[in-house]
Amino acid sequence: MTSTIIATAWVCVRDRRVLVVRPHYTDAFYLPGGKPEPGETYAEAAAREVREEVGLVLNPADLTLYTEIVAPAHNRPPGTSVRLVCFMGGVFAGAPVASAEIGEIAWFTPADSFRCAPAIQLLVAELAAAGHI
Repeated sequence: MTSTIIATAWVCVRDRRVLVVRPHYTDAFYLPGGKPEPGETYAEAAAREVREEVGLVLNPADLTLYTEIVAPAHNRPPGTSVRLVCFMGGVFAGAPVASAEIGEIAWFTPADSFRCAPAIQLLVAELAAAGHI
């Protein structure tokens, strides 16, 4: 049986590196983000997850769809994929801080992508090809 998980994420690039987070329960890095709650738009879900995971407050109206990536879901049963809806943009104050289930924050270049979940590896490659990182 195959299934698809829909998740949202925020792409934050600084100094040619992308912000990634590692939850306590895994060794793989992801983008800040997660699954939408009932009634939430994808942008609202991304903003909420960013606030919960790294403590930054984003206005969903300031987020712009960057890309959607479909890949095998990390740490899920075989046949499970993730459709990752990725946003860029947003004005924020301060620096990201690990919160909630997040155990580590990092800024990755393409050389670090092997440490990421499959969908994030594809995103990092896309960012590199576009000259963002």
